[in-house]
Amino acid sequence: MSRSKPSGVKRRLARALKENSAVPAWVILKTNGKFRFNPKKRNWRRNDLKV
Repeated sequence: MSRSKPSGVKRRLARALKENSAVPAWVILKTNGKFRFNPKKRNWRRNDLKV
């Protein structure tokens, strides 16, 4: 990947990076395990971003 990216691409990559996190433990406890998994979880090798 190139070092210098357009700002739009950089913004979308940053958003994808933030989305790619697990659900916090306190959220799982607060919702009694109803929200346990993040459906937007993504692996960098398996899934490709449409940036």
